[in-house]
Amino acid sequence: MTDTGSMLSHLECTYCGEVFSANKINKLCSSNDCGKVLFPRYEIDSSKGKKILSDLSDRKPNMWRYKEFMPVRDEKNIVTLGEGFTPILECERLSYELGANIILKDEGLNPTSSFKARGLSSAVSKAKELGVSKFSIPSAGNAGGALAAYCARAGLEAYVFMPKDAPLANKTETIFHGANIELIDGYINDAGARSLELSKKKNLFDVSTLKEPYRVEGKKTMGYEIAEQLNWVLPDNIVYPTGGGTGIIGIWKAFQELNEIGILNSDLPRMICVQAEGCSPVVDAYLDGNRHAELFKSPQTIAAGMRVPIAVGDYLIIDAVKESNGTAIKVSDNNMIDGVNQLSNLEGIFCAPEGGSIVSATKKLISSGFIKSKESVLLLNTGSGFKYLDGLSAQIEAN
Repeated sequence: MTDTGSMLSHLECTYCGEVFSANKINKLCSSNDCGKVLFPRYEIDSSKGKKILSDLSDRKPNMWRYKEFMPVRDEKNIVTLGEGFTPILECERLSYELGANIILKDEGLNPTSSFKARGLSSAVSKAKELGVSKFSIPSAGNAGGALAAYCARAGLEAYVFMPKDAPLANKTETIFHGANIELIDGYINDAGARSLELSKKKNLFDVSTLKEPYRVEGKKTMGYEIAEQLNWVLPDNIVYPTGGGTGIIGIWKAFQELNEIGILNSDLPRMICVQAEGCSPVVDAYLDGNRHAELFKSPQTIAAGMRVPIAVGDYLIIDAVKESNGTAIKVSDNNMIDGVNQLSNLEGIFCAPEGGSIVSATKKLISSGFIKSKESVLLLNTGSGFKYLDGLSAQIEAN
């Protein structure tokens, strides 16, 4: 065994606080039918944590550089394709155009061309360590492709359930990675029901968004990287496109851990949740003053990753927004396309529609005065536009 030095201690329910062993396979909280999200917790010694994070220069530029703050205990169980440590780019022309100090973290440069690589690397690695060999996942597209890739890398079995209208790129990569793919009539929640059904029959480990504890740990490394890359001074605002919400939840978890260690040289940023007008359950709940969202009926948006009509971690997204004094906003598909055009034309970054949504949302928030001209804004582009060529091409033809 090659010890990673992981400080993983236990699992904790984010709702009722019940504690579970991190050495056993767990999904959601099983205490009194709670059924809420479990978080890995760590025994973080402040001085030890500061020392590790202050001396990362000799480590590989990927997300496993933070291995002590990750859940895998034995390095041989890490399944990696080099994910993480994506660049943060200054956006001078976009900053001038919108009237704020804008930078962008480009997750489209990850393996499988989206931020989903982080979560699935972490989830597959830890499940492998716990003896899992067969996985299932419902996916709007990118998560399914990522699970297929990491299972192929590790020689494990993957079953992927996608809506029939998922992007062609996602369906194609999933097939080429050798996964078992089933296309579903309906939305991702319908795919989730089928995944759960087959998982019970075939004894598959379902890695649905936030329904197991470890995908979020891969996503939280975005927060660790943002802090490290900006020399432990966080931006004033982070604008994030939200579907199931693991990304915004993970980043906020990272900032809380870093704050506990005491390495940050700034206040925590305001977290801004962006959803599509055609699928905005979390934004609607936030605007109505609720902690939980209702099922969004008949969701429609070009941004496949945002077409999530209900999220098991809805309360964690809303908590992150409220605790950070952030906000939640929705934009139209036309706004998203405008954002893709603007970011591509001004900065040479061909982003997914989700990335376009945060450009347009930022523009609205600056216009409304929520974001001030002197404030710094980090946009989190979650994926490459090359994964959406069919949908983006259709928009060009329609216009």
